[in-house]
Amino acid sequence: MQKSTVDPACTGQFSPLFLAYLGRQPELDTFYGEFPDLQGFENQLAHKSAFSQTSRELLADRMRARYADFGLLDPEREAALEQLRDPRTFTVTTGHQLNLFTGPLYFIYKIVSTVQLARRLQKAFPQHRFLPLYWMASEDHDFDEVNFFKLDGKAYRWETEQAGPVGRFHLDASFQEYLQQLPFLHADFRETYTQSKTLGEAVFRSVHRLFAEDGLLILDADDAALKASFQPVFEQDLFSDRLVDAARSQTEALEHLGFGGQIYPRPINSFYMRDGLRARLEADEERQSFQVVGTTIRFSRTALAEELAAHPERFSPNVVLRPLYQEWILPNIAYLGGPAEVVYWLQLKAVFEQVGCPFPIVMPRNFALVLDVPAARQWSGLGEPWEALFKPFALWKKDFVAANSPHDFSLREAQSQLDAALDAVGQLAGAIDKTLVPASEALRKRMRGQLAHMGDKLRKAAERDMSVQLKRMEAVRAHAFPGGSPQERVQNMQGFYLGNAQFIRELYAHFDPLDFSFIILCPDVS
Repeated sequence: MQKSTVDPACTGQFSPLFLAYLGRQPELDTFYGEFPDLQGFENQLAHKSAFSQTSRELLADRMRARYADFGLLDPEREAALEQLRDPRTFTVTTGHQLNLFTGPLYFIYKIVSTVQLARRLQKAFPQHRFLPLYWMASEDHDFDEVNFFKLDGKAYRWETEQAGPVGRFHLDASFQEYLQQLPFLHADFRETYTQSKTLGEAVFRSVHRLFAEDGLLILDADDAALKASFQPVFEQDLFSDRLVDAARSQTEALEHLGFGGQIYPRPINSFYMRDGLRARLEADEERQSFQVVGTTIRFSRTALAEELAAHPERFSPNVVLRPLYQEWILPNIAYLGGPAEVVYWLQLKAVFEQVGCPFPIVMPRNFALVLDVPAARQWSGLGEPWEALFKPFALWKKDFVAANSPHDFSLREAQSQLDAALDAVGQLAGAIDKTLVPASEALRKRMRGQLAHMGDKLRKAAERDMSVQLKRMEAVRAHAFPGGSPQERVQNMQGFYLGNAQFIRELYAHFDPLDFSFIILCPDVS
């Protein structure tokens, strides 16, 4: 594949706040710590150097136990987990929901970017060790966001009555029936899902299968011991306003600059969680009485504190606290996410400061469009710059026809001649009878409209003459924006992986996490 790049701003896919961050606009300096460049990483290593040895030991032990439970504790994982105990070892992390069979392409892009960053940092700072890590969003309970994948324009959806944290969903008879509807499913996925009892286990196994050779570690932080270490933060969230006040103040500061936030902090940003249940906690004004929303479960302040101490695994951070939970338990220096994730992290630095936890380097994953051979052939016949692909089609078509036709559809010369003639008519009308001036102006307006209408007809006739080129662009756009959305947010990786087992390996040759350009990968069809 050949690599081309365009400026992210030209794609129309990113928010002003995200682009302002990439552009290092000075007014955003207080919303993050270090910027994602090599100097920033050198500084961040110093910030994170005080990460506690106790936390390292706990993390290594709990991750080792999870790998062992699944029979995946091979020598490479054993060695990497032992490295976590070393104060010179750090992680670089990405996270994502438990989409079926990896969901949209950008899930793969996130992990490839993270692995590549670990490799870049290893070369830049050889005295340290950098481990790429995938954080499983196993506690998320919005099943409708993850219970399907799309391939070649069709959605394949698993329907189940299960509720609560999706990582605990059982791959029951309904899932086995669902598998029978997917005869094309790649053998790797069929095997890992068949071996698994829960969705969390299936995602763990399948991601391990895809990326084990790249040194990726996988963490499911739905773990009682890890949650217990986070208890002081849960207590602040449940029993005081300090964390929510910090999140709101930072969000308001962004809004004052004219940028909208991505998340909305609540008075309590923890969920109560059991099998089949993950629901918000709400408190009365004095935070003396608490209720699990949508249930009959209620706690006094004392009872809730006792529940947290006895069962920390029953408490789950929402989108405001999850980033903090991540940095609390990981020796992490960078988080790679999509544009919405980068934006919401910018709302949270004050929350980190409130509990004395270093804020990581926040950076975008690589963004990409991959053309297949038919789309590449169509594109090669257009002779257009890649930026043209991201223009609205109607605007591009108008500009393309105007640029490639020998004719002037604006009829500027005819318009000039008409204006001169109408000026003479208006002068004559005014000289003979001033009451005729409005009629002459009405004539001008009517004639201009008719001339413009004729120009449109001429342009449409030229479009018919250029129908081959226009159909080529329509075909490429259908591939690049299936259903009107960017390919990486819709198409499942199997669209490329089924026909090319080296698809992921080829991405490594082109992804650079420190280059924030939008990537276009195109087969050579010359």
